[in-house]
Amino acid sequence: MPVVPRTPVLIGAGQVNQHDGDLDPVGLMAAAARRACDARVLESVDSIRVVNLLSWRYRDPGLLLGRQIGATNFSTSYSGVGGNVPHALMNRAYLDIQQGRADVVLIAGGECWRTKTRLRADQKKPQWPQQDDSVPMAEGDGDDVPMAGPAELRIELIQPAHVYPMFEQALRIAAGESSDEHRRRIGELWSQFSVVAAGNPNAWSPRAVPAEDIWQPGPDNRMISWPYTKLMNSNNMVDQGAVVVLASAQAAERLHVSSDRWVFPYAGTESHDTYTLGERLDFHRSAAIRIAGRRVLELAGGLGVDDIEFVDLYSCFPSAVQVAANELGLPIGDSGRPLTVTGGMPFAGGPWNNYVTHSVGTMAGLLLANPGSFGLVTANGGYLTKHSIGVYGTEPPSAEFRWEDVQSAVDQEPTRTAYDQWEGIGTIESWTAPFDRDGRPQKAFVSVRTPEDARTLAVLTAQGDVQASVDDDIAGVQVAVHGDGTAALV
Repeated sequence: MPVVPRTPVLIGAGQVNQHDGDLDPVGLMAAAARRACDARVLESVDSIRVVNLLSWRYRDPGLLLGRQIGATNFSTSYSGVGGNVPHALMNRAYLDIQQGRADVVLIAGGECWRTKTRLRADQKKPQWPQQDDSVPMAEGDGDDVPMAGPAELRIELIQPAHVYPMFEQALRIAAGESSDEHRRRIGELWSQFSVVAAGNPNAWSPRAVPAEDIWQPGPDNRMISWPYTKLMNSNNMVDQGAVVVLASAQAAERLHVSSDRWVFPYAGTESHDTYTLGERLDFHRSAAIRIAGRRVLELAGGLGVDDIEFVDLYSCFPSAVQVAANELGLPIGDSGRPLTVTGGMPFAGGPWNNYVTHSVGTMAGLLLANPGSFGLVTANGGYLTKHSIGVYGTEPPSAEFRWEDVQSAVDQEPTRTAYDQWEGIGTIESWTAPFDRDGRPQKAFVSVRTPEDARTLAVLTAQGDVQASVDDDIAGVQVAVHGDGTAALV
């Protein structure tokens, strides 16, 4: 099928791990860019869009990056926060290329959290590049949505490592499994992810880990927040950079990038579940993923989920993968089609907001190695809140790239009444208990259903109640919620 000049194509991807070295985040991005494309392509980049990073502050990281890769005439932008951001940037870039607003776009992200943490432990500061006030701040690209609202803030339920385990308990309860049955199952799922990481040359920890070593706590795998051990959490202690380069077909031809190295974006969708955590209808479901996933396949030419050979579901925690798989109709645990192409964020690496730049780059390589195949990538920001999904292939699509914000359909879905403050006797819907470094549960966050089936969030503080949340199945147990957000089992 002939390719029209403005068709967007992915023409290069590069990834870098720094286990030893002193590159700053922009330096990692530049190294990844040089792996993605040759100098001729990098010189022609006319838009550099950088994913929000945490390990260093720049006024305009894209400006530094452009100079390091030799780009000659380019604009820059800097994204908002969220794991959905890399793919949202890609969707926007595909549209900009298709509609003539850009020709060659470089999307980049990098983190040096491991190096920064090590230096901080030695009471040292990184000697990385700094931009003075004469450098204008980069143009913002995307809105930041607060992750926590009043209900979460009043009980200090603000860490993803404490929220996602509550989704996990909801999945277990909905499946009718015992705690041990469920932990074994997610250990097996995560072990399968580690096997994929072992075969990924860009994975941070490329080793297969037995399921027992994942779900059971141990000296090197302490419990973080029940039922999640350390190996069930995203590994942000990494130095990783990744870049993807996108162009119009016309520009790709001008730059002599062979068409057998092109990957075509077919379609993209975006959506979000309720920003207020308590308003989710159920903690084990996501209307936004279901609707966006169904629509992206329709936009990609009416593909079915069984037409997709390669899948990468956002993998910050096991619950994120399971919820997405359930909503997309993907089987969990299928060794013939694992739900990751990288090995997932605990094993391939979880560089804060930038994981999906790595997953799309890895997906592109797999598709090129398997001509005629299709791939699906999901991205997730917040507490399973903001979503961006894309479908990719190696054959030219029959129609132009199509993108849709499906939020109007998501907003029609039922939600739940949530109370920031409530007093009374309710029943426990889900919970998690954060552990200290000595292996002791410190408190238990609980999601409580009120008698009228609304939801409120609270925290158990009495040690007996906290221990019961780990030792027993307290689903459906009555709990007295107090006006200050504390609660006690009845």
